[in-house]
This record gives sequence, C-alpha cells and structure tokens, in this order.
Amino acid sequence: MPGNTAGSGRGTGYTGPVSAQTDIVAPRAAASVVLLRPGPGGPEILYLRRNPSLAFHGDYWVFPGGRIDAADRAAGGGGGGDEAAAARRAAVREAHEEAGLRVPAASLAFAVHWTTPESSPIRFATWFFVAPATAGTVETDGTEILDHRWLRPADALERQRAREIKLAAPTFALTSRLAGFTDVDGAMAAVAGWPDERLLGRLVEVDDGQVAIYHQDTAYDEGPLDRDGPRHRLWMVRSGWRYERAF
Repeated sequence: MPGNTAGSGRGTGYTGPVSAQTDIVAPRAAASVVLLRPGPGGPEILYLRRNPSLAFHGDYWVFPGGRIDAADRAAGGGGGGDEAAAARRAAVREAHEEAGLRVPAASLAFAVHWTTPESSPIRFATWFFVAPATAGTVETDGTEILDHRWLRPADALERQRAREIKLAAPTFALTSRLAGFTDVDGAMAAVAGWPDERLLGRLVEVDDGQVAIYHQDTAYDEGPLDRDGPRHRLWMVRSGWRYERAF
C-alpha cells in the first residue's frame, strides 16, 4: 500500500555520529503537523526552512512544529495530564505561529510518535500528525523560519537526494510513507489506519553512514543487519538514503 512505500535520497539529513556519551539527555515533548494540499501532480506537503543559526536542525526543511508548552497542557484542564491532547493543541498553535495557517484540531490524524536517539545531545519526543491544509497564505517570521515550499513528497525526496535540501530522519521517513498517494483524501484515510507507533531508533554504523533500527526490525535487539526477518530501518548513508518498512 502507499503508506509502506520507501523513498531514497542523499545528503546530510542526520546531524551527527553515534556518540559514546554516558549521560542520556531526557527528551522534551514536542508536536508537529504534516500539512497536505491538493496539487496538479498529487498531494503537496508544506516544508519550512529553519534558520541555519539554530542549534537543533538549523538549515533543515521541517514540518511546522515545536515544543509542547505549559499553556498547551493547561488548556485541557484536569491538571493537563493528557499529553496526546496537549500535543494536538501544540501542533495547531505551531502551524499558526510558524506558517500563519489555522488548522482545526479535529482535522489532525495521528501519524507516529518519534523520539530522538539516545546518543543525541538535544532530544525531542515528538507527536507527528497529518492534516489537510486550510485556505490561507503561508506567512513565516523571517527569524526562526526563513522560507517555505509546497512540494510533492517524491519531489522533496529527490531534492534531498540532490542535496538541494536537508531533511531530518522523521521528516524523511514520513515523506517517504506519504509518497505515492494521488489525493489528499486517500492519504488522510491511510494515515487514520496507521498503527499506533512509538519509535526510538538504535543507531548502527555502516560503511558509508548510519542506519537507524526500529523495534519491529529483526535486528533491533543487537542482531546482525543481514539476519532474515522483518525490516523497519532508515538508511542514512552517502550512497542514498532509504526508508525500509516491511513487517
């Protein structure tokens, strides 16, 4: 099905090597939303370019998103214990703050929860949602976000391969999964049926880069990469990034 398609690319979308750090940084809760609009060649995704001076993913092209703040939690009442609801509020808020677009919370479909690898010095535990884009002009602040583009997923993957843009691991994987759909409704229906996944990659060094192994993969528990079995991994290698999902 289109939701399981794999993309390829080349570039520097991963920000650093596996480290030997002993103190694991606690991830900060965050939320992000993949906005889809109809295009002449199929659905297009909104990508925002982060300022190169930013410490985390500077100069990367990302989906609107950011940290879940205290107001997002408090808005739900009851002590703010429902993080999924707070994440939806944060995703809606960030879409407006970073892109000037108002997205109804009810339109968000949960896609995946993705945590930055333990070796990273800056970590986030991010709720990713997908939603149809509402009408309106994209407006960025020119400070944190410098530019925007609407791109078909296949075009974004091709631009990463050509080193024209940089995509982080979850951006690349979700872009890969959304490639191949012919309309926004079909993409949204597929996302609504995706399993509830919480992903934390195990990073492995390979000859020309790194591969992130996720829990459905036969090699997740320290097994060899060539062992027979299901696959769920992201190859972040110089010869061409690819997202492998077969389980």
